[in-house]
Amino acid sequence: MSLEAIAKLKIDKTVFHSHKGSKKRWAAVATALILLVIVVVWEFERKVVMIETTTVIQVFPTQAFTLLNASGYVVAQRKAAVASKMTGRLEWIGVQEGSYVTSGQIIARLENRDSDAVVNQGVAGVQNSKANVDQARAELADAGQFYGRQKELVKQGIISRAEFDTTESRYKRASAAVAAAEAAMRVAEASLHGARVAYDYSLIRAPFDAVVLTKNADVGDIITPLGAAANAKAAVVTIADLSSLQVEADISESNLDKVKAGQPCEITLDALPQARFRSVLQTIVPTADRTKASVMVKVRFLDSDPRILPEMSAKVAILSRQATAQDQKSAVALNPAAITKVNGKDAVYLLDNDRVRLVPITLGARLGELTEVGGVKPGDKVALRPLNKLKDGRKISVAEK
Repeated sequence: MSLEAIAKLKIDKTVFHSHKGSKKRWAAVATALILLVIVVVWEFERKVVMIETTTVIQVFPTQAFTLLNASGYVVAQRKAAVASKMTGRLEWIGVQEGSYVTSGQIIARLENRDSDAVVNQGVAGVQNSKANVDQARAELADAGQFYGRQKELVKQGIISRAEFDTTESRYKRASAAVAAAEAAMRVAEASLHGARVAYDYSLIRAPFDAVVLTKNADVGDIITPLGAAANAKAAVVTIADLSSLQVEADISESNLDKVKAGQPCEITLDALPQARFRSVLQTIVPTADRTKASVMVKVRFLDSDPRILPEMSAKVAILSRQATAQDQKSAVALNPAAITKVNGKDAVYLLDNDRVRLVPITLGARLGELTEVGGVKPGDKVALRPLNKLKDGRKISVAEK
């Protein structure tokens, strides 16, 4: 091989260095692009999105057909301050707050030894009168028999007319004695009845089936009907018939045309926020309160519940139709504007500290301005807007309202 051929076999180093430089440039560009993407993503993730939120709430379907809302208090329509008709010292009391009493039950007793003595005296008087009646009747029977024999003898002329007249007078006196004895016995019985009535005044009884609300007196207190004496008590206990509980609420005069007696209602109590009680508008009180420009209505419970107590604060929803059992079941709902679609599925962005978390949900019925949902619980806060700037795990801040 010639020297020229050998020279042609040498590697062209300039071409090699040119290709090697091109690859390095492309690697540098790719690296720069990757770093740029990382920086952009990092900046995007680091940027805080300010959002508005809404709260998932618990609602009832009856809210969709509520005509009017009003507030008031639970009031017993049968309530009594139980006292005695006579004045005396309280000797015994057998109830306390919360005790159930029945009509006629003795719940307290005043000192009554004097009345008891009068009753015993009356009993003895009646017994004495009965004995006198028995004696008078026995004498009348004897006089009647003698009168009958004498009557036959005078007809036969065996005895004189004067002797017969004496026998007849004796018979009439015996008859009058029986009448007097019977009248005396009635007087004695009436006296005994009066003594027993006076004795019964010392026994304080429940006027109707009820629950004791307050105990106003203790053993040793002076009980008087008027309560005029110093430190005297007019009432021993205050009772209420819990079956007569109604809610008294005020309706604005401007809304009076929306209500009528017999209209279906629903009552909620502040003490029992999860419970709903079926009710009906019982009465519209025929007078207005000029200071509040309102009219009182009385709403009666249709279902009794031992948890309902007098003087509880209550809210009344006046309905356009009667609520069914299904209407009284609660549902979880939220503003439909907070619902988004991700990969064709309904979801919400749930707040989790300073980030949002994508939570899939199921949709239910429309409840007025809200939508029934599943997958979240009452009290949860979810993003309302702007949903298009959010994704799972995005850092957020909540706009102040």
